[in-house]
Amino acid sequence: MPKTISWSTFRLPISDCCVAWTDNGVCALSLNGPDGKFLSQFEQRGLEVLRRPECLADVRAELKEYFNGERQEFSTPLDFVFGTVFQHEVWATLTKIPFGETRSYKWLAGQTGRPLASRAVGHANGRNPIPIIVPCHRVISANGTLGGYTGGLDLKRKLLALEGVAVSQLISS
Repeated sequence: MPKTISWSTFRLPISDCCVAWTDNGVCALSLNGPDGKFLSQFEQRGLEVLRRPECLADVRAELKEYFNGERQEFSTPLDFVFGTVFQHEVWATLTKIPFGETRSYKWLAGQTGRPLASRAVGHANGRNPIPIIVPCHRVISANGTLGGYTGGLDLKRKLLALEGVAVSQLISS
């Protein structure tokens, strides 16, 4: 477990963004900016929280390229410092869903070796601490509905449309 979490903010086309990282990589991303809940999750675990905007150049550049349609994969190192082993498996599997494609919760459950765990996978998906970079927005229901999204279905539609997914062909939940 790290002793220090660094964080900083910047503006994305969709919202203010707050990114936190350890020496090993990005560990959290909030699309609500630096709200108290985002930072307090680290303080409650006894971690020192430092604002260090100078360290954000790489992740900021990659996210800017993504929103400009110039990047399809992220190379930013990730550090899943929180969550269960199962959640880590789900989140790691999410990174394998190709840009511009969707997969179902059922597919995701199968990839984790638990084909009957679609609901548990959905819950883990919703707890993803690094949205966009870990593309939980690419997961939809097996019946073609959008499913849920912690950032809201409107944001999920925008992210999928940005990636060229025919959102109009998906059924609204």
